[in-house]
Amino acid sequence: MSRLLDSINSPSDLKNLSHSEVEQLAAEVREELVSTVSVTGGHLASNLGSIELTLALHRVFNAPRDKLIWDVGHQAYTHKLLTGRRDRFKTLRQYEGLSGFTSRDESEYDAFGAGHASTSVSAALGMAIARDLSGDDYRVVAVIGDGAITGGMALEALNQAGHIGSNLIVILNDNGMSIAPTVGALSNLMGRVRFDHRFHEAKERSWRILRHLPFSNKLKSASEQVESGVKGLVMPTTLWEELGFTYMGPVDGHDIRRLEEAFAQARDFKKKPALVHVLTTKGKGYQPAEGDAVYFHGVSGQNGDVCDTPSYSEVFARTMLDVARENSRLVVITPAMPEGNCLHIVQAEFPERVFDVGICEQHAVTFAAGLATQNYTPVVAIYSTFLQRAFDQIIHDVCLQDLPVVFAIDRGGIVGDDGKTHQGTLDLSYLTLIPNLIISAPKDENELRHLLYTAIRCGKPMAVRYPRGTGLGVSMDDGLHVIPIGKAEVLREGSDVAILAIGVTVQAAMDAAENLSEQGIEATVVNSRFAKPMDSKLILDIARRIKRIITVEENTIKGGFGNCVLDLLQEENVCDVQVKCIGVPDRFIEQGTQEIIRNKYGLDATGIEATVLKLVCSIEPATSLPEVRK
Repeated sequence: MSRLLDSINSPSDLKNLSHSEVEQLAAEVREELVSTVSVTGGHLASNLGSIELTLALHRVFNAPRDKLIWDVGHQAYTHKLLTGRRDRFKTLRQYEGLSGFTSRDESEYDAFGAGHASTSVSAALGMAIARDLSGDDYRVVAVIGDGAITGGMALEALNQAGHIGSNLIVILNDNGMSIAPTVGALSNLMGRVRFDHRFHEAKERSWRILRHLPFSNKLKSASEQVESGVKGLVMPTTLWEELGFTYMGPVDGHDIRRLEEAFAQARDFKKKPALVHVLTTKGKGYQPAEGDAVYFHGVSGQNGDVCDTPSYSEVFARTMLDVARENSRLVVITPAMPEGNCLHIVQAEFPERVFDVGICEQHAVTFAAGLATQNYTPVVAIYSTFLQRAFDQIIHDVCLQDLPVVFAIDRGGIVGDDGKTHQGTLDLSYLTLIPNLIISAPKDENELRHLLYTAIRCGKPMAVRYPRGTGLGVSMDDGLHVIPIGKAEVLREGSDVAILAIGVTVQAAMDAAENLSEQGIEATVVNSRFAKPMDSKLILDIARRIKRIITVEENTIKGGFGNCVLDLLQEENVCDVQVKCIGVPDRFIEQGTQEIIRNKYGLDATGIEATVLKLVCSIEPATSLPEVRK
């Protein structure tokens, strides 16, 4: 039996469908999402909750002329299915396949690329102003969740949009949670709207009566004039009105007729910006996801590895729990990622010392700085890709004041299937620029515990960067100890070449060295541990003795650990040494498994081995230090 979905090649194919056909299509999309994402992995629950919303949007608006901007972009799977990408949908989040987020490179229907939260309203306002300046008349719609709308950037944009009064539509997809349950006073306000039925039930009853009268339109217009006053008495929706928006809703996010009516009303309203409040259920129509929306927010897919080895995130959280039991002044802060950082482990025992501040990375860092001034030990648990959003706060509020804040940087390096927006390959470069900041990366999960303990005890700003995924399965020490700041570790001695590796690349360097030994090439392998301060004495000694150095890091080659080594050698006038830096090239790195990406860019054992062979055995002279620095 053929599916209705298979006949949808563009949004125009939706326009003439009956509502019963649209409901059938929604059911087919739901089945497609469950079957595909269960294999590819991805954001399942949020997409199941936004199917009807997406169908209604594409029936009311005329994309790509009308601009639809999806905040984060992770809930746009239905949008992809409806905009000519159905045949490639099985490649979602796969190497050289469809992105798990919106991407301007992928489709003209993706008006704005995304991956991080709270950007949609700013981008939409920019497009709306561009339209007005050009004298055009297309519509601009930002779709944003109740978690993302609490982010500072979104609130800044809402404030500006209301002030300007530009014709802009914001659709608030309110499912009561982002990744974890949404937090904050604004979230509580929206929750009161979500569950206060007094206003919209009264409104519905009244309109069912009035709509049959011959002068119903005039009555409706008059009722709308007093609506805001009544609404203010029974519902806390005046925030949006005070910001300069016309508030519409709440609307049942799974009733396509009501959604189309609300979206059409917003489309035709041109006096000032409008906000349509849509209530959805995360995981709608798939009972496991409805029952556990947090777990099904992001699923790994059937190909995900299952093993007993704990992840780096779990090791981090267990270490925090161990330290929290001994140190009553330890506080852990996360910007909306308590599950990803495994902080439920700590929260269960010390709920008063774990703070989820929502999608507010800048606030998280300065909040930590404030705690540090009062002799508390704050640990900011944050993904590498999100830490860059708080760059100024790291500089101005933490490091300038030399405050003892610990940055536990999860997902450092290649993250895999989430692709360009989520790779953690910039942090070593921008963090090494900052005075007073100590930067470290463990070679394995056991060393992660000791570096975290070191960061907590050192009394300085310190970052501990660790990768996504499971550890190496090494044995774990019973206790914790301090590692001397800036002290590297020689794991293997050899006289032909030295491999200075940091973080997750250390094991690959060791594997490469074993393979090279079988070919008669003996390599020294150094677990560098610290990108700043480096073990300068050891590096200089190696450079003067061995004369060939390869640095390895899962970070951009521009300004990273390798560049720090080159700077040291130049400062000490050690120029008679051959140096090759292995890292991520100067580009945004595509999606694909960690194994595929590491292999492609020479970051695995095979790639390191090949680089060493080229350096040691090449007939042509290897690059000298001055030439490298060009």
